[in-house]
Amino acid sequence: MAITFDGLASGLKTAEIIDALMEVQAIPRTLLKAKIDDKGVVITQLQSLNTALQGLFTEAGKAKAAGSLSAFTATASSDAVRVSAGPTAQPSVTDVVVDRVATAQTTVTAAYASWPDTPPVLTIVNAEGERVEVTAASGSMADIARAIGNAGAGVSASAVAAGKDAEGKTLYRLQLTAAETGTAGAFTVYRGDADAVDAGTAIDLASEPGAATVTAAADAQVRLWAGTGAEQVVTSSSNTFTGLLPGVDVTVTKASTQPVTVTVAADTEARTKIAGDFVDRIAAILSGIDKGSKATIADGAGEQTTLGVFTGDSTVRALRRGLQEAVQHPIDGVSPSSVGISVDRYGVLTLDKEKFAEALADDPAAVEAVFTGVAARVEATTKQYSDRYDGLLTARITGQQDEVGSLEDQMERWDVRLDQRRATLERTYARLETMLSQMQSQSAYLTSQLAALPGREDS
Repeated sequence: MAITFDGLASGLKTAEIIDALMEVQAIPRTLLKAKIDDKGVVITQLQSLNTALQGLFTEAGKAKAAGSLSAFTATASSDAVRVSAGPTAQPSVTDVVVDRVATAQTTVTAAYASWPDTPPVLTIVNAEGERVEVTAASGSMADIARAIGNAGAGVSASAVAAGKDAEGKTLYRLQLTAAETGTAGAFTVYRGDADAVDAGTAIDLASEPGAATVTAAADAQVRLWAGTGAEQVVTSSSNTFTGLLPGVDVTVTKASTQPVTVTVAADTEARTKIAGDFVDRIAAILSGIDKGSKATIADGAGEQTTLGVFTGDSTVRALRRGLQEAVQHPIDGVSPSSVGISVDRYGVLTLDKEKFAEALADDPAAVEAVFTGVAARVEATTKQYSDRYDGLLTARITGQQDEVGSLEDQMERWDVRLDQRRATLERTYARLETMLSQMQSQSAYLTSQLAALPGREDS
Protein backbone atom coordinates (compact mmCIF):
# COMPACT_ATOMS: atom_id res chain seq x y z
CA MET A 1 0.00 0.00 0.00
CA ALA A 2 1.35 3.44 -0.95
CA ILE A 3 2.56 5.75 1.86
CA THR A 4 0.80 9.11 1.81
CA PHE A 5 1.57 12.39 3.52
CA ASP A 6 -1.83 13.95 4.07
CA GLY A 7 -1.05 17.71 4.08
CA LEU A 8 2.18 17.19 6.02
CA ALA A 9 3.77 20.22 4.42
CA SER A 10 0.95 21.89 2.50
CA GLY A 11 -1.81 21.52 5.05
CA LEU A 12 -4.10 20.28 2.27
CA LYS A 13 -6.41 17.28 2.79
CA THR A 14 -4.74 15.36 0.02
CA ALA A 15 -6.54 12.06 0.83
CA GLU A 16 -9.90 13.76 0.34
CA ILE A 17 -8.68 15.42 -2.85
CA ILE A 18 -7.58 12.04 -4.22
CA ASP A 19 -10.91 10.42 -3.26
CA ALA A 20 -12.79 13.22 -5.03
CA LEU A 21 -10.67 12.86 -8.15
CA MET A 22 -11.18 9.07 -8.08
CA GLU A 23 -14.93 9.50 -7.86
CA VAL A 24 -14.81 11.42 -11.12
CA GLN A 25 -12.48 8.84 -12.65
CA ALA A 26 -14.82 6.01 -11.54
CA ILE A 27 -17.97 7.42 -13.17
CA PRO A 28 -17.76 5.02 -16.17
CA ARG A 29 -17.34 2.06 -13.78
CA THR A 30 -20.30 3.23 -11.69
CA LEU A 31 -22.42 3.39 -14.82
CA LEU A 32 -21.31 -0.13 -15.76
CA LYS A 33 -22.25 -1.41 -12.29
CA ALA A 34 -25.69 0.20 -12.52
CA LYS A 35 -26.20 -1.38 -15.92
CA ILE A 36 -25.21 -4.81 -14.58
CA ASP A 37 -27.61 -4.42 -11.65
CA ASP A 38 -30.44 -3.46 -13.99
CA LYS A 39 -29.77 -6.41 -16.24
CA GLY A 40 -29.58 -8.69 -13.20
CA VAL A 41 -33.14 -7.68 -12.31
CA VAL A 42 -34.24 -8.32 -15.89
CA ILE A 43 -32.57 -11.74 -15.95
CA THR A 44 -34.19 -12.72 -12.64
CA GLN A 45 -37.63 -11.75 -13.92
CA LEU A 46 -37.08 -13.51 -17.24
CA GLN A 47 -35.97 -16.66 -15.43
CA SER A 48 -39.07 -16.55 -13.21
CA LEU A 49 -41.23 -16.15 -16.30
CA ASN A 50 -39.43 -19.04 -17.99
CA THR A 51 -39.96 -21.28 -14.95
CA ALA A 52 -43.67 -20.45 -14.98
CA LEU A 53 -43.81 -21.25 -18.70
CA GLN A 54 -42.14 -24.62 -18.17
CA GLY A 55 -44.72 -25.45 -15.49
CA LEU A 56 -47.50 -24.39 -17.85
CA PHE A 57 -45.97 -26.55 -20.59
CA THR A 58 -46.21 -29.60 -18.32
CA GLU A 59 -49.80 -28.83 -17.35
CA ALA A 60 -50.78 -28.17 -20.96
CA GLY A 61 -49.40 -31.57 -21.94
CA LYS A 62 -51.72 -33.19 -19.41
CA ALA A 63 -54.67 -30.99 -20.36
CA LYS A 64 -54.44 -31.76 -24.08
CA ALA A 65 -54.74 -35.52 -23.52
CA ALA A 66 -58.03 -37.18 -24.28
CA GLY A 67 -60.08 -37.52 -21.11
CA SER A 68 -58.25 -34.71 -19.33
CA LEU A 69 -61.62 -33.24 -18.37
CA SER A 70 -62.99 -36.59 -17.25
CA ALA A 71 -64.05 -36.59 -13.63
CA PHE A 72 -66.71 -38.81 -12.08
CA THR A 73 -68.40 -39.41 -8.78
CA ALA A 74 -68.88 -43.02 -7.75
CA THR A 75 -71.22 -44.12 -4.96
CA ALA A 76 -72.65 -47.36 -3.57
CA SER A 77 -75.98 -47.88 -1.82
CA SER A 78 -74.37 -50.01 0.93
CA ASP A 79 -71.20 -49.83 3.00
CA ALA A 80 -70.50 -53.38 1.85
CA VAL A 81 -69.03 -51.85 -1.30
CA ARG A 82 -66.64 -48.95 -1.90
CA VAL A 83 -66.30 -47.51 -5.40
CA SER A 84 -63.68 -45.34 -7.12
CA ALA A 85 -63.92 -44.05 -10.68
CA GLY A 86 -61.01 -43.06 -12.91
CA PRO A 87 -60.90 -40.76 -15.95
CA THR A 88 -61.91 -43.57 -18.34
CA ALA A 89 -65.16 -44.32 -16.50
CA GLN A 90 -68.56 -43.89 -18.08
CA PRO A 91 -71.81 -42.82 -16.40
CA SER A 92 -73.69 -45.95 -15.37
CA VAL A 93 -75.92 -47.61 -12.73
CA THR A 94 -75.23 -51.27 -11.93
CA ASP A 95 -76.37 -53.69 -9.22
CA VAL A 96 -73.75 -55.91 -7.54
CA VAL A 97 -74.35 -58.84 -5.18
CA VAL A 98 -71.41 -59.59 -2.88
CA ASP A 99 -71.32 -63.35 -2.29
CA ARG A 100 -68.17 -63.36 -0.18
CA VAL A 101 -65.04 -61.41 0.61
CA ALA A 102 -61.51 -62.70 0.09
CA THR A 103 -59.96 -64.53 3.03
CA ALA A 104 -56.44 -65.68 3.84
CA GLN A 105 -55.84 -69.27 4.91
CA THR A 106 -55.18 -69.80 8.61
CA THR A 107 -54.21 -73.23 9.88
CA VAL A 108 -53.59 -74.32 13.49
CA THR A 109 -51.46 -77.40 14.16
CA ALA A 110 -51.86 -80.02 16.86
CA ALA A 111 -50.44 -79.19 20.29
CA TYR A 112 -46.83 -80.19 20.98
CA ALA A 113 -44.56 -79.93 23.97
CA SER A 114 -41.65 -80.26 21.56
CA TRP A 115 -41.38 -81.07 17.91
CA PRO A 116 -41.70 -84.81 17.29
CA ASP A 117 -38.97 -84.96 14.61
CA THR A 118 -35.23 -84.41 14.97
CA PRO A 119 -34.02 -82.40 13.18
CA PRO A 120 -37.25 -80.42 12.66
CA VAL A 121 -37.67 -80.34 8.87
CA LEU A 122 -40.83 -79.03 7.20
CA THR A 123 -41.86 -78.49 3.58
CA ILE A 124 -44.21 -75.68 2.55
CA VAL A 125 -46.12 -76.20 -0.71
CA ASN A 126 -47.90 -73.18 -2.18
CA ALA A 127 -50.95 -73.05 -4.45
CA GLU A 128 -48.78 -73.43 -7.55
CA GLY A 129 -47.06 -76.53 -6.21
CA GLU A 130 -43.77 -74.81 -5.46
CA ARG A 131 -41.92 -76.27 -2.47
CA VAL A 132 -39.76 -74.65 0.17
CA GLU A 133 -37.90 -76.78 2.73
CA VAL A 134 -37.46 -75.33 6.20
CA THR A 135 -35.04 -76.61 8.86
CA ALA A 136 -35.40 -75.07 12.31
CA ALA A 137 -32.47 -74.42 14.65
CA SER A 138 -34.05 -76.60 17.36
CA GLY A 139 -37.23 -78.42 18.28
CA SER A 140 -38.50 -75.34 20.09
CA MET A 141 -41.87 -74.26 18.70
CA ALA A 142 -40.65 -70.65 18.75
CA ASP A 143 -37.61 -71.60 16.62
CA ILE A 144 -39.82 -73.50 14.19
CA ALA A 145 -42.22 -70.55 13.88
CA ARG A 146 -39.25 -68.25 13.29
CA ALA A 147 -37.81 -70.54 10.61
CA ILE A 148 -41.13 -70.70 8.74
CA GLY A 149 -41.53 -66.92 8.82
CA ASN A 150 -37.98 -66.40 7.51
CA ALA A 151 -38.34 -68.91 4.69
CA GLY A 152 -40.01 -66.42 2.32
CA ALA A 153 -42.67 -68.90 1.34
CA GLY A 154 -45.61 -66.55 1.85
CA VAL A 155 -46.55 -68.04 5.22
CA SER A 156 -46.16 -66.48 8.65
CA ALA A 157 -46.14 -68.53 11.85
CA SER A 158 -46.46 -67.97 15.58
CA ALA A 159 -46.28 -70.30 18.58
CA VAL A 160 -49.42 -70.15 20.72
CA ALA A 161 -49.61 -71.66 24.23
CA ALA A 162 -52.14 -74.52 24.40
CA GLY A 163 -52.18 -75.65 28.02
CA LYS A 164 -50.15 -78.47 29.58
CA ASP A 165 -49.85 -82.19 28.97
CA ALA A 166 -50.24 -84.97 31.58
CA GLU A 167 -46.65 -84.50 32.67
CA GLY A 168 -47.14 -80.77 33.24
CA LYS A 169 -45.17 -79.69 30.17
CA THR A 170 -46.41 -76.60 28.36
CA LEU A 171 -48.00 -77.34 25.00
CA TYR A 172 -47.82 -75.10 21.95
CA ARG A 173 -49.60 -74.93 18.63
CA LEU A 174 -48.31 -73.30 15.46
CA GLN A 175 -50.69 -70.82 13.90
CA LEU A 176 -49.87 -70.61 10.20
CA THR A 177 -51.28 -67.72 8.15
CA ALA A 178 -50.99 -66.97 4.43
CA ALA A 179 -49.47 -63.61 3.51
CA GLU A 180 -52.00 -63.13 0.70
CA THR A 181 -55.76 -63.50 0.56
CA GLY A 182 -57.52 -65.70 -1.98
CA THR A 183 -56.87 -69.14 -3.33
CA ALA A 184 -53.55 -67.93 -4.75
CA GLY A 185 -52.29 -67.74 -1.14
CA ALA A 186 -53.34 -71.29 -0.18
CA PHE A 187 -50.63 -73.53 1.24
CA THR A 188 -49.93 -76.91 2.78
CA VAL A 189 -47.22 -77.53 5.40
CA TYR A 190 -45.77 -81.04 5.79
CA ARG A 191 -43.62 -82.65 8.44
CA GLY A 192 -40.73 -83.96 6.38
CA ASP A 193 -38.55 -82.95 3.46
CA ALA A 194 -39.46 -82.61 -0.21
CA ASP A 195 -38.53 -86.23 -0.96
CA ALA A 196 -40.92 -87.41 1.73
CA VAL A 197 -43.64 -85.25 0.19
CA ASP A 198 -42.98 -86.85 -3.20
CA ALA A 199 -43.01 -90.29 -1.63
CA GLY A 200 -46.28 -89.58 0.16
CA THR A 201 -44.77 -90.29 3.56
CA ALA A 202 -44.73 -86.66 4.78
CA ILE A 203 -47.48 -85.71 7.24
CA ASP A 204 -49.82 -82.82 6.46
CA LEU A 205 -49.87 -80.75 9.64
CA ALA A 206 -53.52 -79.81 9.06
CA SER A 207 -54.56 -83.48 9.01
CA GLU A 208 -53.15 -84.41 12.42
CA PRO A 209 -55.53 -84.95 15.36
CA GLY A 210 -56.30 -81.65 17.04
CA ALA A 211 -55.22 -79.61 13.98
CA ALA A 212 -57.65 -77.55 11.92
CA THR A 213 -57.91 -75.11 9.05
CA VAL A 214 -59.52 -72.19 10.84
CA THR A 215 -60.04 -70.10 7.73
CA ALA A 216 -59.86 -71.51 4.23
CA ALA A 217 -58.30 -69.51 1.43
CA ALA A 218 -61.10 -68.05 -0.68
CA ASP A 219 -61.41 -65.51 -3.47
CA ALA A 220 -63.82 -62.62 -3.19
CA GLN A 221 -66.87 -63.17 -5.40
CA VAL A 222 -69.52 -60.82 -6.74
CA ARG A 223 -72.34 -61.21 -9.24
CA LEU A 224 -73.46 -58.72 -11.80
CA TRP A 225 -77.08 -58.73 -13.00
CA ALA A 226 -77.86 -61.45 -10.43
CA GLY A 227 -80.95 -63.55 -11.09
CA THR A 228 -81.09 -62.75 -14.78
CA GLY A 229 -80.03 -64.68 -17.83
CA ALA A 230 -77.04 -62.35 -18.08
CA GLU A 231 -75.80 -63.11 -14.54
CA GLN A 232 -72.03 -62.90 -14.42
CA VAL A 233 -69.81 -64.20 -11.61
CA VAL A 234 -66.54 -62.34 -11.03
CA THR A 235 -63.82 -63.40 -8.58
CA SER A 236 -60.73 -61.67 -7.21
CA SER A 237 -57.90 -62.89 -4.98
CA SER A 238 -58.13 -59.57 -3.15
CA ASN A 239 -61.17 -57.62 -2.06
CA THR A 240 -60.64 -55.08 -4.83
CA PHE A 241 -62.06 -55.75 -8.29
CA THR A 242 -59.99 -53.58 -10.59
CA GLY A 243 -61.91 -52.43 -13.65
CA LEU A 244 -65.07 -54.29 -12.69
CA LEU A 245 -66.82 -51.67 -14.80
CA PRO A 246 -64.93 -49.57 -17.38
CA GLY A 247 -62.62 -47.28 -15.39
CA VAL A 248 -64.29 -48.27 -12.10
CA ASP A 249 -62.69 -50.19 -9.20
CA VAL A 250 -64.94 -51.86 -6.63
CA THR A 251 -63.76 -52.91 -3.17
CA VAL A 252 -65.96 -55.23 -1.10
CA THR A 253 -65.88 -55.16 2.70
CA LYS A 254 -68.54 -57.73 3.63
CA ALA A 255 -71.04 -60.11 2.03
CA SER A 256 -74.43 -58.76 1.07
CA THR A 257 -77.34 -60.90 -0.05
CA GLN A 258 -79.18 -57.82 -1.30
CA PRO A 259 -77.99 -56.12 -4.50
CA VAL A 260 -75.81 -53.06 -3.95
CA THR A 261 -76.41 -50.29 -6.47
CA VAL A 262 -73.21 -48.77 -7.88
CA THR A 263 -73.73 -45.37 -9.48
CA VAL A 264 -71.16 -43.57 -11.60
CA ALA A 265 -71.98 -40.02 -12.72
CA ALA A 266 -70.10 -37.19 -14.38
CA ASP A 267 -68.74 -34.68 -11.87
CA THR A 268 -69.39 -31.31 -13.49
CA GLU A 269 -67.97 -29.37 -10.55
CA ALA A 270 -64.67 -31.25 -10.69
CA ARG A 271 -64.49 -30.85 -14.47
CA THR A 272 -65.06 -27.13 -14.20
CA LYS A 273 -62.33 -26.87 -11.54
CA ILE A 274 -59.85 -28.68 -13.80
CA ALA A 275 -60.52 -26.19 -16.59
CA GLY A 276 -60.55 -23.24 -14.19
CA ASP A 277 -57.19 -24.13 -12.65
CA PHE A 278 -55.61 -24.41 -16.11
CA VAL A 279 -57.04 -21.10 -17.31
CA ASP A 280 -56.00 -19.40 -14.05
CA ARG A 281 -52.44 -20.58 -14.60
CA ILE A 282 -52.35 -18.98 -18.05
CA ALA A 283 -54.00 -15.83 -16.72
CA ALA A 284 -51.37 -15.50 -13.98
CA ILE A 285 -48.57 -15.52 -16.56
CA LEU A 286 -50.34 -12.96 -18.75
CA SER A 287 -50.96 -10.76 -15.71
CA GLY A 288 -47.31 -11.04 -14.67
CA ILE A 289 -46.17 -9.96 -18.13
CA ASP A 290 -48.56 -6.99 -18.07
CA LYS A 291 -47.36 -5.94 -14.64
CA GLY A 292 -43.72 -6.22 -15.69
CA SER A 293 -44.35 -4.20 -18.87
CA LYS A 294 -46.13 -1.32 -17.18
CA ALA A 295 -44.32 2.02 -16.95
CA THR A 296 -44.87 4.43 -14.06
CA ILE A 297 -45.33 7.91 -15.52
CA ALA A 298 -43.93 10.89 -13.60
CA ASP A 299 -46.71 12.99 -12.05
CA GLY A 300 -44.79 16.18 -11.41
CA ALA A 301 -41.53 18.05 -11.59
CA GLY A 302 -38.53 16.27 -10.16
CA GLU A 303 -40.09 12.82 -10.56
CA GLN A 304 -38.93 10.27 -13.09
CA THR A 305 -40.77 7.89 -15.37
CA THR A 306 -39.95 4.31 -14.36
CA LEU A 307 -40.05 1.62 -17.03
CA GLY A 308 -41.22 -1.92 -16.29
CA VAL A 309 -38.72 -4.74 -16.40
CA PHE A 310 -40.33 -6.10 -19.61
CA THR A 311 -41.02 -2.72 -21.21
CA GLY A 312 -39.82 -2.75 -24.80
CA ASP A 313 -38.88 -6.44 -24.71
CA SER A 314 -40.07 -7.77 -28.06
CA THR A 315 -39.61 -11.41 -27.05
CA VAL A 316 -41.86 -11.10 -24.01
CA ARG A 317 -44.37 -9.05 -26.00
CA ALA A 318 -44.51 -11.76 -28.70
CA LEU A 319 -44.91 -14.44 -26.01
CA ARG A 320 -47.89 -12.65 -24.53
CA ARG A 321 -49.48 -12.29 -27.94
CA GLY A 322 -48.89 -15.99 -28.67
CA LEU A 323 -50.52 -17.13 -25.42
CA GLN A 324 -53.50 -14.84 -25.91
CA GLU A 325 -54.02 -16.09 -29.46
CA ALA A 326 -53.75 -19.69 -28.25
CA VAL A 327 -56.77 -19.23 -25.97
CA GLN A 328 -58.75 -16.88 -28.23
CA HIS A 329 -58.62 -18.31 -31.73
CA PRO A 330 -61.35 -20.81 -32.73
CA ILE A 331 -60.84 -24.58 -32.52
CA ASP A 332 -62.27 -26.20 -35.66
CA GLY A 333 -64.53 -23.21 -36.09
CA VAL A 334 -65.67 -23.13 -32.44
CA SER A 335 -64.67 -20.11 -30.38
CA PRO A 336 -63.35 -20.85 -26.85
CA SER A 337 -65.54 -17.99 -25.66
CA SER A 338 -68.58 -20.14 -26.46
CA VAL A 339 -67.61 -22.39 -23.52
CA GLY A 340 -66.65 -19.52 -21.23
CA ILE A 341 -62.92 -19.08 -21.98
CA SER A 342 -62.45 -15.45 -22.97
CA VAL A 343 -60.19 -12.37 -22.74
CA ASP A 344 -61.85 -9.09 -21.83
CA ARG A 345 -61.04 -5.66 -23.30
CA TYR A 346 -58.36 -5.16 -20.66
CA GLY A 347 -56.58 -8.34 -21.72
CA VAL A 348 -57.57 -10.33 -18.63
CA LEU A 349 -58.17 -14.06 -19.26
CA THR A 350 -61.02 -15.66 -17.31
CA LEU A 351 -63.24 -18.73 -17.30
CA ASP A 352 -66.97 -18.20 -16.88
CA LYS A 353 -67.59 -21.29 -14.73
CA GLU A 354 -71.36 -21.13 -15.01
CA LYS A 355 -71.20 -20.93 -18.80
CA PHE A 356 -68.62 -23.72 -18.90
CA ALA A 357 -70.81 -25.99 -16.75
CA GLU A 358 -73.81 -25.31 -18.97
CA ALA A 359 -71.79 -26.15 -22.07
CA LEU A 360 -70.63 -29.40 -20.43
CA ALA A 361 -74.21 -30.36 -19.70
CA ASP A 362 -75.24 -29.66 -23.32
CA ASP A 363 -72.34 -31.30 -25.16
CA PRO A 364 -69.43 -32.59 -23.05
CA ALA A 365 -67.58 -34.00 -26.07
CA ALA A 366 -67.59 -30.63 -27.85
CA VAL A 367 -66.40 -28.81 -24.72
CA GLU A 368 -63.56 -31.29 -24.26
CA ALA A 369 -62.55 -30.86 -27.91
CA VAL A 370 -62.29 -27.08 -27.44
CA PHE A 371 -60.44 -27.41 -24.12
CA THR A 372 -57.89 -29.95 -25.39
CA GLY A 373 -57.41 -27.89 -28.55
CA VAL A 374 -56.61 -24.78 -26.50
CA ALA A 375 -54.27 -26.82 -24.30
CA ALA A 376 -52.43 -28.20 -27.35
CA ARG A 377 -51.84 -24.69 -28.69
CA VAL A 378 -50.70 -23.45 -25.27
CA GLU A 379 -48.27 -26.37 -25.08
CA ALA A 380 -46.83 -25.52 -28.49
CA THR A 381 -46.43 -21.84 -27.56
CA THR A 382 -44.78 -22.53 -24.20
CA LYS A 383 -42.41 -25.02 -25.81
CA GLN A 384 -41.46 -22.49 -28.49
CA TYR A 385 -40.42 -19.98 -25.83
CA SER A 386 -39.27 -22.03 -22.84
CA ASP A 387 -37.50 -25.03 -24.40
CA ARG A 388 -34.24 -25.42 -22.50
CA TYR A 389 -32.19 -25.74 -25.68
CA ASP A 390 -33.69 -23.49 -28.36
CA GLY A 391 -36.57 -21.66 -26.68
CA LEU A 392 -36.88 -18.01 -27.66
CA LEU A 393 -37.11 -16.86 -24.04
CA THR A 394 -34.25 -19.17 -23.08
CA ALA A 395 -32.12 -17.57 -25.80
CA ARG A 396 -33.12 -14.14 -24.55
CA ILE A 397 -31.95 -15.02 -21.03
CA THR A 398 -28.70 -16.46 -22.35
CA GLY A 399 -28.07 -13.29 -24.38
CA GLN A 400 -28.63 -11.11 -21.32
CA GLN A 401 -26.29 -13.29 -19.25
CA ASP A 402 -23.61 -13.07 -21.94
CA GLU A 403 -23.94 -9.28 -21.98
CA VAL A 404 -23.61 -9.16 -18.19
CA GLY A 405 -20.49 -11.30 -18.47
CA SER A 406 -19.02 -8.84 -20.98
CA LEU A 407 -19.87 -5.90 -18.72
CA GLU A 408 -18.27 -7.63 -15.75
CA ASP A 409 -15.08 -8.10 -17.80
CA GLN A 410 -15.12 -4.37 -18.52
CA MET A 411 -15.58 -3.67 -14.81
CA GLU A 412 -12.58 -5.81 -13.95
CA ARG A 413 -10.47 -3.83 -16.41
CA TRP A 414 -11.78 -0.59 -14.91
CA ASP A 415 -10.88 -1.84 -11.42
CA VAL A 416 -7.29 -2.39 -12.54
CA ARG A 417 -7.19 0.99 -14.28
CA LEU A 418 -8.61 2.83 -11.25
CA ASP A 419 -6.20 1.10 -8.88
CA GLN A 420 -3.35 2.24 -11.08
CA ARG A 421 -4.73 5.79 -11.26
CA ARG A 422 -5.11 5.99 -7.48
CA ALA A 423 -1.55 4.75 -7.01
CA THR A 424 -0.32 7.42 -9.46
CA LEU A 425 -2.19 10.22 -7.66
CA GLU A 426 -0.92 9.07 -4.29
CA ARG A 427 2.67 9.04 -5.56
CA THR A 428 2.25 12.47 -7.18
CA TYR A 429 0.84 14.10 -4.06
CA ALA A 430 3.42 12.36 -1.89
CA ARG A 431 6.22 13.82 -4.07
CA LEU A 432 4.58 17.24 -3.95
CA GLU A 433 4.43 17.12 -0.17
CA THR A 434 8.05 15.95 -0.02
CA MET A 435 9.24 18.69 -2.37
CA LEU A 436 7.22 21.35 -0.48
CA SER A 437 8.66 20.11 2.79
CA GLN A 438 12.18 20.38 1.36
CA MET A 439 11.49 23.88 0.10
CA GLN A 440 10.13 24.89 3.49
CA SER A 441 13.26 23.51 5.17
CA GLN A 442 15.49 25.42 2.75
CA SER A 443 13.48 28.58 3.31
CA ALA A 444 13.81 28.24 7.08
CA TYR A 445 17.56 27.65 6.74
CA LEU A 446 18.06 30.68 4.52
CA THR A 447 15.98 32.83 6.85
CA SER A 448 18.08 31.80 9.82
CA GLN A 449 21.30 32.48 7.90
CA LEU A 450 20.16 35.90 6.84
CA ALA A 451 19.20 36.74 10.38
CA ALA A 452 22.70 35.81 11.52
CA LEU A 453 24.45 38.22 9.14
CA PRO A 454 26.00 41.45 10.73
CA GLY A 455 23.66 44.39 10.44
CA ARG A 456 24.50 47.74 8.69
CA GLU A 457 24.84 49.54 12.01
CA ASP A 458 27.62 47.17 13.03
CA SER A 459 29.48 47.93 9.84
